[in-house]
Amino acid sequence: MSQKKAAGLVGKLAENLKSKEFREYLLSTHFWGPVANWGIPIAALADINKDPKIISGRMTLALTLYSCCFMRFAWKVQPRNLLLLACHVTNATAQSIQGVRFIKYNYMTKQDEKTVAAA
Repeated sequence: MSQKKAAGLVGKLAENLKSKEFREYLLSTHFWGPVANWGIPIAALADINKDPKIISGRMTLALTLYSCCFMRFAWKVQPRNLLLLACHVTNATAQSIQGVRFIKYNYMTKQDEKTVAAA
């Protein structure tokens, strides 16, 4: 990309950031709701490397279903809230990973331990 094009893009971005519409967006619940909601998927992603025995299966299922419902809401609301949609897609993915870890730890490894103990 040429320097002229890059400078044009930066200028256009700066112009958009200064616009009244963007300032109104930054002061709306359409922006701050998803920003506040990002704590849930960030926490789930931070827990991915922790011991699976601390995972709550019920809470993981509840958070997965919650995010699936709100993904639909974020898509259907007008104007579409893509920031909220991204948050819930991330959360549903992270919670699904946690759910698989929960199932493996509580149902698959315990069967393996029983088989080893029986032998």
